[in-house]
Amino acid sequence: MADLTSLADLKAAAPAQVQPTHERKVDAKGRAYATGKRKNAVARVWVKPGSGKITVNSRAVEVYFARPVLRMLINQPFQATRSEGQFDIVCTVTGGGLSGQAGALRHGISRALTFFDPAMRPALKAGGFLTRDPRVVERKKYGKHKARRSTQFSKR
Repeated sequence: MADLTSLADLKAAAPAQVQPTHERKVDAKGRAYATGKRKNAVARVWVKPGSGKITVNSRAVEVYFARPVLRMLINQPFQATRSEGQFDIVCTVTGGGLSGQAGALRHGISRALTFFDPAMRPALKAGGFLTRDPRVVERKKYGKHKARRSTQFSKR
Protein backbone atom coordinates (compact mmCIF):
# COMPACT_ATOMS: atom_id res chain seq x y z
CA MET A 1 0.00 0.00 0.00
CA ALA A 2 1.25 3.49 -0.83
CA ASP A 3 2.32 5.88 1.93
CA LEU A 4 -0.58 8.33 2.38
CA THR A 5 0.62 11.37 4.32
CA SER A 6 -1.67 14.09 2.99
CA LEU A 7 -5.14 14.54 1.53
CA ALA A 8 -3.63 15.08 -1.93
CA ASP A 9 -2.01 11.63 -1.76
CA LEU A 10 -5.35 10.13 -0.73
CA LYS A 11 -7.17 11.85 -3.60
CA ALA A 12 -4.56 10.62 -6.09
CA ALA A 13 -4.87 7.06 -4.76
CA ALA A 14 -8.69 7.00 -4.90
CA PRO A 15 -10.27 5.41 -7.99
CA ALA A 16 -11.93 7.77 -10.44
CA GLN A 17 -15.68 8.31 -10.11
CA VAL A 18 -17.60 6.12 -12.52
CA GLN A 19 -20.44 7.94 -14.27
CA PRO A 20 -23.62 5.86 -14.61
CA THR A 21 -24.25 5.09 -18.24
CA HIS A 22 -27.81 4.57 -19.31
CA GLU A 23 -27.95 2.20 -22.22
CA ARG A 24 -30.63 1.57 -24.80
CA LYS A 25 -32.95 -1.33 -23.92
CA VAL A 26 -35.00 -2.40 -26.94
CA ASP A 27 -36.46 -5.83 -27.76
CA ALA A 28 -36.21 -7.70 -31.09
CA LYS A 29 -39.27 -5.85 -32.46
CA GLY A 30 -37.72 -2.44 -31.76
CA ARG A 31 -39.93 -1.69 -28.75
CA ALA A 32 -38.91 -0.35 -25.35
CA TYR A 33 -40.83 -1.69 -22.32
CA ALA A 34 -41.35 -0.07 -18.93
CA THR A 35 -43.68 -0.26 -15.95
CA GLY A 36 -45.21 2.85 -14.40
CA LYS A 37 -46.95 3.08 -11.02
CA ARG A 38 -49.13 5.62 -9.21
CA LYS A 39 -51.31 4.98 -6.14
CA ASN A 40 -52.68 1.45 -6.74
CA ALA A 41 -52.49 1.64 -10.54
CA VAL A 42 -49.89 -0.21 -12.62
CA ALA A 43 -49.24 0.53 -16.30
CA ARG A 44 -47.24 -1.76 -18.58
CA VAL A 45 -46.03 0.35 -21.53
CA TRP A 46 -44.46 -0.52 -24.89
CA VAL A 47 -42.99 2.33 -26.96
CA LYS A 48 -42.02 2.05 -30.64
CA PRO A 49 -41.46 4.58 -33.44
CA GLY A 50 -44.67 5.44 -35.25
CA SER A 51 -47.34 8.02 -35.93
CA GLY A 52 -48.27 8.95 -32.35
CA LYS A 53 -51.15 6.51 -31.78
CA ILE A 54 -51.77 5.64 -28.11
CA THR A 55 -53.71 2.46 -27.27
CA VAL A 56 -54.84 1.77 -23.69
CA ASN A 57 -56.28 -1.68 -22.92
CA SER A 58 -57.07 -2.21 -26.64
CA ARG A 59 -58.94 1.11 -26.82
CA ALA A 60 -57.99 4.53 -28.15
CA VAL A 61 -56.72 6.96 -25.52
CA GLU A 62 -59.61 9.37 -26.29
CA VAL A 63 -62.12 6.64 -25.44
CA TYR A 64 -60.39 5.29 -22.31
CA PHE A 65 -59.41 8.69 -20.83
CA ALA A 66 -62.37 10.89 -21.78
CA ARG A 67 -61.27 13.86 -19.63
CA PRO A 68 -58.89 16.26 -21.43
CA VAL A 69 -56.88 16.81 -18.21
CA LEU A 70 -55.93 13.13 -18.09
CA ARG A 71 -54.89 13.11 -21.76
CA MET A 72 -52.81 16.24 -21.13
CA LEU A 73 -51.09 14.41 -18.24
CA ILE A 74 -50.26 11.48 -20.53
CA ASN A 75 -48.79 13.75 -23.24
CA GLN A 76 -46.48 15.68 -20.88
CA PRO A 77 -43.41 13.41 -21.43
CA PHE A 78 -43.69 13.93 -25.20
CA GLN A 79 -43.91 17.71 -24.78
CA ALA A 80 -40.88 17.72 -22.46
CA THR A 81 -38.80 15.79 -25.02
CA ARG A 82 -40.32 17.55 -28.08
CA SER A 83 -41.32 14.21 -29.60
CA GLU A 84 -45.09 14.55 -30.08
CA GLY A 85 -46.40 12.21 -32.76
CA GLN A 86 -43.16 10.26 -33.14
CA PHE A 87 -43.98 7.18 -31.05
CA ASP A 88 -46.78 4.62 -30.92
CA ILE A 89 -47.74 3.57 -27.40
CA VAL A 90 -49.42 0.28 -26.49
CA CYS A 91 -50.20 -0.18 -22.81
CA THR A 92 -52.26 -2.18 -20.34
CA VAL A 93 -53.41 -0.46 -17.17
CA THR A 94 -54.82 -2.16 -14.06
CA GLY A 95 -55.85 -1.09 -10.57
CA GLY A 96 -56.83 2.23 -9.05
CA GLY A 97 -59.01 4.89 -10.63
CA LEU A 98 -58.68 6.87 -13.82
CA SER A 99 -56.49 9.59 -12.27
CA GLY A 100 -54.06 7.07 -10.80
CA GLN A 101 -54.01 5.13 -14.06
CA ALA A 102 -53.17 8.28 -16.03
CA GLY A 103 -50.33 9.04 -13.61
CA ALA A 104 -49.05 5.47 -13.89
CA LEU A 105 -49.20 5.71 -17.68
CA ARG A 106 -47.22 8.98 -17.64
CA HIS A 107 -44.58 7.35 -15.42
CA GLY A 108 -44.39 4.28 -17.67
CA ILE A 109 -44.14 6.33 -20.87
CA SER A 110 -41.33 8.40 -19.37
CA ARG A 111 -39.35 5.34 -18.30
CA ALA A 112 -39.89 3.63 -21.66
CA LEU A 113 -38.71 6.73 -23.53
CA THR A 114 -35.48 6.74 -21.50
CA PHE A 115 -34.95 3.06 -22.35
CA PHE A 116 -35.62 3.77 -26.04
CA ASP A 117 -33.38 6.86 -26.19
CA PRO A 118 -31.18 7.63 -23.14
CA ALA A 119 -30.60 11.16 -24.50
CA MET A 120 -34.19 12.02 -23.43
CA ARG A 121 -33.42 11.24 -19.78
CA PRO A 122 -32.23 14.74 -18.67
CA ALA A 123 -35.38 16.48 -19.97
CA LEU A 124 -37.66 13.89 -18.33
CA LYS A 125 -35.67 13.95 -15.09
CA ALA A 126 -35.88 17.75 -14.93
CA GLY A 127 -39.65 17.58 -15.39
CA GLY A 128 -39.96 15.07 -12.53
CA PHE A 129 -41.54 12.41 -14.75
CA LEU A 130 -39.15 9.60 -13.76
CA THR A 131 -39.92 9.83 -10.04
CA ARG A 132 -42.63 7.48 -8.76
CA ASP A 133 -45.15 9.48 -6.74
CA PRO A 134 -45.02 7.78 -3.30
CA ARG A 135 -48.37 9.11 -2.04
CA VAL A 136 -50.91 6.36 -1.37
CA VAL A 137 -54.13 6.15 0.63
CA GLU A 138 -53.55 5.90 4.38
CA ARG A 139 -54.95 2.78 6.02
CA LYS A 140 -57.89 2.81 8.42
CA LYS A 141 -57.04 2.41 12.10
CA TYR A 142 -59.18 0.57 14.63
CA GLY A 143 -61.22 2.80 16.95
CA LYS A 144 -61.50 5.40 14.17
CA HIS A 145 -64.18 5.99 11.55
CA LYS A 146 -61.59 6.51 8.81
CA ALA A 147 -57.79 6.79 8.83
CA ARG A 148 -57.82 9.75 11.27
CA ARG A 149 -61.49 10.70 11.83
CA SER A 150 -62.47 10.11 15.46
CA THR A 151 -65.90 9.60 16.99
CA GLN A 152 -67.94 12.71 17.76
CA PHE A 153 -67.05 14.26 21.10
CA SER A 154 -69.83 14.75 23.64
CA LYS A 155 -69.34 16.51 26.96
CA ARG A 156 -72.38 14.84 28.60
